[in-house]
Amino acid sequence: MPSEVRHHVDRGQAYPLVRLSGVLDGATTTPVRSALLDVLAAQPEALVVDIGELRVIEADALGVLRDVLAETRDWPGSHLALCGSPDAAAWEPTGWPVWPDAPGAFASLGAPGPVGHRVVAELEPVVGAARLCREVITEACARWDRPDLAGNACIVATEMVNNVVSHAGTPMSLLLALHGDTVSVAVRDFSATAPRFGGPVAPTAYGGRGLLLIDALSERWGHLVLAGGKIIWARLGAMDKDVAA
Repeated sequence: MPSEVRHHVDRGQAYPLVRLSGVLDGATTTPVRSALLDVLAAQPEALVVDIGELRVIEADALGVLRDVLAETRDWPGSHLALCGSPDAAAWEPTGWPVWPDAPGAFASLGAPGPVGHRVVAELEPVVGAARLCREVITEACARWDRPDLAGNACIVATEMVNNVVSHAGTPMSLLLALHGDTVSVAVRDFSATAPRFGGPVAPTAYGGRGLLLIDALSERWGHLVLAGGKIIWARLGAMDKDVAA
């Protein structure tokens, strides 16, 4: 009988709590990765995973948790924790902090930031989507009393959204969050085609500058490939970088 891992997402906590149950082996690592990245794609501040009912029969399968940690290491604001195991040493290879129970994990993460510091907007792949995303960003940064963050964020979001409109052609979600003196911008779509950054392009080249612009303006950026598409994200400071015209 094939092994199986089931997951349940509890969003009634301070942060999402994912309860995993079943058998973790080579056959179930892919659905586990997909389940966790799908939750992280919504850009929560933190994620707690309850592994109390997860049975590991292949030690190498723990690598899926180590890989998720590595893939999301630069993902803005996401802190990861495991709970539900009395044997923390058994989970050390994952690199995740381990707590005996969920209350301990949530206490270690502290209280979430202000609710109003995160914005989600659903967009269709149509002409005008980039303009709408700029309006959302400008309004949010003004509400946060950080209009200085709007300029770079609008430029980067425009490139991300226009890429979806031109190439993916799917509905998308714009995720915006304030992190102290920086802002993160992310766009999720439903195309599996990952962005390819090849560095500077020739002055006479037509196109190909979108990712170059994102790279130039961002403190860091990246992407996650999801089971049902991808998400591209960037973290930016105030508009203190000049991009050659």
